Amino acid sequence: MPQSAFGIRQRMAMDACTQCGQCLDVCPAVVATGDADLSAQVRMANLKKLLRDRNPFWRAFLDLLGREPQLAPEALKTYGTSVFRCTLCGDCEEVCPAGLPLKDLWLSLREELARTGDAPQKIRMIRENLSGSHNVFDEDNDERGDWVEDMRKPPRHGYQKDTAEVVYFTGCVGAYFPLAQKIPMAFVEVLEAAHVDFTIMAGDEWCCGFPLLGSGQSADLPAIIAHNVAAVKARGARKVVFTCPSCYQIWREHYPPAFELAHASEVVIELALDNRLPLGPLPMTVTYHDPCDLGRGGRVFDPPREVMARIPGLTLVEMAHNREHCLCCGGGGNLEMIDPDLSAAMSKRKVEEAVATGAQAIVTNCQQCVRTMTTYAKRNKVNIEVMDLSQLVARSLEAGRKQAAEAAAQEAAQAVQTQAARPAAPAQG
Repeated sequence: MPQSAFGIRQRMAMDACTQCGQCLDVCPAVVATGDADLSAQVRMANLKKLLRDRNPFWRAFLDLLGREPQLAPEALKTYGTSVFRCTLCGDCEEVCPAGLPLKDLWLSLREELARTGDAPQKIRMIRENLSGSHNVFDEDNDERGDWVEDMRKPPRHGYQKDTAEVVYFTGCVGAYFPLAQKIPMAFVEVLEAAHVDFTIMAGDEWCCGFPLLGSGQSADLPAIIAHNVAAVKARGARKVVFTCPSCYQIWREHYPPAFELAHASEVVIELALDNRLPLGPLPMTVTYHDPCDLGRGGRVFDPPREVMARIPGLTLVEMAHNREHCLCCGGGGNLEMIDPDLSAAMSKRKVEEAVATGAQAIVTNCQQCVRTMTTYAKRNKVNIEVMDLSQLVARSLEAGRKQAAEAAAQEAAQAVQTQAARPAAPAQG
């Protein structure tokens, strides 16, 4: 692992780390396991030792002293696994007093570990699936739009148009995972209610490539980016919208700036401010979970809360950790593939904090977060609902339609009563 595997800013960050330990205090993996080796602090220290041990001058000096490098090949495998026992939540970077670019550093470290074969072998499945079927689940990509068929009233066109102003990029989890498919179903209902000219790309949509980036296998990214950009351009769209924060983040940071990009929550608040969404009352108390890639990663904190503030009867109570310091749910960074027990432990802490607010439901803005927290809640019989903001808004729209229908019925009944109460016209004679 040569120094050249890391950029100048990253190498400066390694030297600038003061080992203050603030990152250790907030790391969800450390809190869940009690293992400080999973912290950014220890990971950074071991990386510096590793790079030093790989320096030929240092190795020659150790040979003269008759000493072995501190990170021998067998220890490197263990270190590689520890690097991947992380959700890439970014809270370590958030609290770093030196402002070090830690998340980018961890991504570069994963890239190098994958290149040298010291990363967990399981990550190879990600690249194999994406190169073969263009989605993380290795499903038939032609079935990417089949979730539309399970809607209450699926349109004949399946939301697939030759041209549209907006492309809704569904993402792998929302397209294929049954529990998460309710999210795109809800979001298209919202777009329809506001009369947005949109289309999905169904089988023409490939995985955005974020799982490759997170697993250190980004070599295939250019081909994926080129395909998805061409698919959007073929539809004449000017804007791409996302319900998946990870898709949104990689398009924002790695795709060419060819289109306007927006997360669903940003779209919804814009539509609400334009009075294009007749939101109805929802008398319930909710708490909000800021997804890591949308909150810390995209700095999108206010739009979801502004949307909820416009729903009549809805009460939002914040968790102890919120906004930029929101606890990770355990669903990111391909952690479930590497260490599912650690992922579940993080989810446990997250759900317990939500329950402590007394809320009836957890609202978030991420298919993976919904899936992770719902899975934990169901398996452990925790009585709290988990939903995406799109689902909440769709429910509010339904309440608005019901309220409007009841008001219309009352008005019609009142008109009948008024007509009946009028004195009969005198007979002509």
